[in-house]
Amino acid sequence: MKVLFSVPIRPYMFAVLLTFITMGVILFQAADEPIIIIAVLFFGFIIIQIIVFLLYTNYVKPVQKATYTIDEFIKGNFNARFHNSSNEAIEELSYKINTLARNMSAISMQEQMQSEQLSTLIDSIQSGLVLIDEKGFIHVVNRKFITMFGKTEKEYRGHLYYEVLENETIHETVQKTFLYERNIKETFTQTHGVDKSYFEIVGAPMFNERNLLKGAVLVLHDITELKKMEKTRKDFVANVSHELRTPITSIKGFTETLLDSGENKDETTKEFLGIIYHESHRLQLLIEDLLSLSRLEKDGFRLVLHTFKAKDLIEEVIPALKHKAMEKKLQLLINVDEETEMKADKERIKQVIVNLLDNAIHYTPENGKVELSLDSTADFIHIKIADTGIGIDEKSIPRIFERFYRIDKARSRNTGGTGLGLAIVKHIVEVHDGKIEVESEVNQGTIIHVYLPK
Repeated sequence: MKVLFSVPIRPYMFAVLLTFITMGVILFQAADEPIIIIAVLFFGFIIIQIIVFLLYTNYVKPVQKATYTIDEFIKGNFNARFHNSSNEAIEELSYKINTLARNMSAISMQEQMQSEQLSTLIDSIQSGLVLIDEKGFIHVVNRKFITMFGKTEKEYRGHLYYEVLENETIHETVQKTFLYERNIKETFTQTHGVDKSYFEIVGAPMFNERNLLKGAVLVLHDITELKKMEKTRKDFVANVSHELRTPITSIKGFTETLLDSGENKDETTKEFLGIIYHESHRLQLLIEDLLSLSRLEKDGFRLVLHTFKAKDLIEEVIPALKHKAMEKKLQLLINVDEETEMKADKERIKQVIVNLLDNAIHYTPENGKVELSLDSTADFIHIKIADTGIGIDEKSIPRIFERFYRIDKARSRNTGGTGLGLAIVKHIVEVHDGKIEVESEVNQGTIIHVYLPK
């Protein structure tokens, strides 16, 4: 009977008692036998107490236990169980709650295992990794990133990226990734005393199932060793080219002297000397081009900028090229806006125009046409070289700016080219922050567009 006066059921008992007292007062006023009325009320009260007790025991108390068990689930305790078989409905509820607990426990264990595996995988990656949400807060940093940049995981997680990441290139990469919603690749250096480290950073946007931006992943690669190898290669090319320049110049000079002396009447000797002169000249051009590429690729390379009229530049380079065009019976057309001014490295731009026109003349058959146009748009100086030559097949266009790449090796060698001309052109355009585009069709001709920012 103690249950009848417990806190949950006490209000109901008082309500029943009050009801019976009210009924008793009414009946006492209307009836002649008060003892009978008291007995009826007493037994009625006892019966209702028993009914309330049974309702509480069979329904209210099991629901309370079920609620407590579910509260334990909410706290993450999936080992809690609910056992009660007071009636069929409660027994079925007990079975379903316990089944839910077992399933949730299994899912929790599976998620924990997957989380541990993912954490192990992320920490095992030999590249720095950072996960940023759409508001700019860092959620994940792996062990390699901490090794690269120091601090601890707690000093990164939960903080805005621009508050804990000091490098400006990282900031720009994150901003561009969110702005353009595509992969962004950048490089930057970090100095530790006298040591310098090189990093490549790739920012990749993350989208949800509705294709809405939810954050970004940053992957950082330490490319210091690659940079050192590249520097070693560049230094090797530059040093070897420099060392070869003197003996080649001597060979060419002495051969030229012998050919011009006229003392040697032997035709075979003259032929051999001619071959030596031709090949030494070609070797000299190759070395000069290698040295030029090495200088352009140096980290400390600086352009020598001047402001000049485009017309003056063209007048300096055209005479020699006109002579070559006339020898091949080609029509050379020049169309330059006389008012156009350029701010660029004049000698380098001359190199670009000479290389492109020289190529156009070499690869255009007799009676063809080569055209040079130079004008300006709102943002760019536009240089266009068009020819009616042999053209380039579509699959070769992306590769023509590679070093030593030749579409037709035999024909290219016969022209005396080094295979480096277009690579030099591309480097010069890139160091000017410009761009170069190619249109071509086999046996129809080629058009090359160079855009240099004003």
